[in-house]
Amino acid sequence: MTSVRARAALGATAVVALALVGAGLAVLLVLRANLTGQAGLQAEVVAREVAGQLAFGVPYDRLEMRDEEDHPVQVTDENGRVVAVSKDLEAISGTGTDRVTPAPSTAPASPDGSAPGSGDDDADDDDGDGGRPAPGRGEVDSDDQDFVNGTATVDGERADYRFASVRATTPAGTTLTVHAGAPLAAEQEAVGSVRTAMLAGLPVLLLVVAGVTWLVTRRALRPVEGIRREMAAITASEDLSRRVPEPGSRDEIARLARTTNETLTALEASVERQRRFVADASHELRSPIASLRTQLEVGAAHPALLDLPGAVADTVRLQALAADLLLLARLDAGERPGRTTLDLGALVHEEVSQRTGDRIPPTVRVPESGGLEVSGSRGQLARVIGNLLDNAERHAEHAVTVSVRRERGGIAVAVTDDGAGVPSDERERIFERFVRLDDARTRDEGGAGLGLAIARDVAARHGGRLTVGDAPEGGARFELWLPAAD
Repeated sequence: MTSVRARAALGATAVVALALVGAGLAVLLVLRANLTGQAGLQAEVVAREVAGQLAFGVPYDRLEMRDEEDHPVQVTDENGRVVAVSKDLEAISGTGTDRVTPAPSTAPASPDGSAPGSGDDDADDDDGDGGRPAPGRGEVDSDDQDFVNGTATVDGERADYRFASVRATTPAGTTLTVHAGAPLAAEQEAVGSVRTAMLAGLPVLLLVVAGVTWLVTRRALRPVEGIRREMAAITASEDLSRRVPEPGSRDEIARLARTTNETLTALEASVERQRRFVADASHELRSPIASLRTQLEVGAAHPALLDLPGAVADTVRLQALAADLLLLARLDAGERPGRTTLDLGALVHEEVSQRTGDRIPPTVRVPESGGLEVSGSRGQLARVIGNLLDNAERHAEHAVTVSVRRERGGIAVAVTDDGAGVPSDERERIFERFVRLDDARTRDEGGAGLGLAIARDVAARHGGRLTVGDAPEGGARFELWLPAAD
């Protein structure tokens, strides 16, 4: 079952079914217990009426029993013998004995305390019923009564009854037990009617729950289907400028639509940036390749006119541009930098010492106390420092300064020059790829506008930042901040 609506409807129906079945069983049990208790109360009333007559000394054959058809009565003595039964009682079960014919009685109970066969006064102390003491002469047990379900056949009709057992002691000292029953037909009929109504109504109610859940889920998921159709259309058309519809609600679906549109916006920007990157890279590669080809063709036709140093310079420029493009591709692919611990001051000294052909030799200011360790890729960080030095060398008039210091839990490297500086409105733009200011183009035709972009990307990958501001000398001040190594 792949439909969310179908699964939701089935789940809701199953939960409701379990809840209704549990509630129905609880209702039936409570109803049955209540009606059974009422029947037991009726049976106890009849049993106590008969027990009261026996305690008063009424003979067995003169006992008055009301509603004999609805309340069968059986009286037994201490030995379980039946001494009296209600009229038309033909069979009984559940009272301890199924006999319904009274045993031959030598004489009825008499108020004078004499009865043949009962000349023992120990009846007052006879427990006769599970260890409970018997009531006193002429008394009815007021505290203890037993209830049990059974059956009885009265005047040829067999039915279920709730029997109450009450003990009484005659004035002659004989302890008797009166078993009186109350019919359970009303209880059974009521429980059966409720059960039938529940069984008949349960399927209808479950169908209603399933239908309502299906409709509500369909309405709730309608925006999701709209989002799906629009995403399918975007995939088919490859038009990333389109957006999915956002519902006016403030629920999870609305947040999903907004997140989807944000993702499409980021994807569109990424694709557009990639397209510009490819176009700019193609443009930048075209110039050195065309120059190199021209020089080689001239050299092939006129060897004496071959500009070998120019061809080598174009080849070096082409190689550097290819290396920059490769590094940017690796950064865009999410390549994680290494975690080597290195001294940033020593790395600056090493980079400056290798720049023997610079027009303006940089001045290095590194504290001798050390403690300038950072964690990252040695090659990428050296590339950042080299790019910053190249940029300062390109714009400086007379001086380039490099300083390293500890600052706010990290290490800061500042590269300053005394050139014209960077206008405030261009300070973020110069970190974009293939962006070169006009003066940079005239000063150095070999620059491709990738150095600062690479430097900022590498700084961000190392958890740092690269910013530009004004130098005290009047030029530009580029500051690289990296977190100190643990």
